[in-house]
Amino acid sequence: QVQLDESGGGLVQPGGSLRLSCAVSGSIFSVYAMRWFRQAPGKQRELVAAITSGGSTIYADSVKGRFTISRDNAKNTVYLQMNSLKPEDTADYYCNADIRVRTTVTGYWGQGTQVTVSS
Repeated sequence: QVQLDESGGGLVQPGGSLRLSCAVSGSIFSVYAMRWFRQAPGKQRELVAAITSGGSTIYADSVKGRFTISRDNAKNTVYLQMNSLKPEDTADYYCNADIRVRTTVTGYWGQGTQVTVSS
C-alpha cells in the first residue's frame, strides 16, 4: 500500500516562511513527477509547483520567486519551501506523486496539510 505523509503546515504571519514535506512510503518501485497543489475555501484545487525525477521544476505564476520545490530521491520525499507568505497563500496544501507499483504508474495524493497566513 502506498502512503503520502505530509507535514509542516501551520499558522504564520504575513512575510513569514514555512517548509512543507511529503514522504512516500510503501511497496513502490519508482517515484516520478511530484507536485504540490493547494485548495483555498470555496476555490478549485490548483497546481502550485511540480518537479520531475530529474529535478526540472515549474511554478504557478502566483508563487514564482517565493516558493521553491525540491526533492530527495533517496528518501522519496518532496519539499516546498514557502517564503514571503501572503494571506492569499492560505489553503490546504496537497502532495501528489506519480508512483510505479509493480508495472502500473498511478497518481497518489496525500491527506493535505493546512497553511494559514494571518496576523
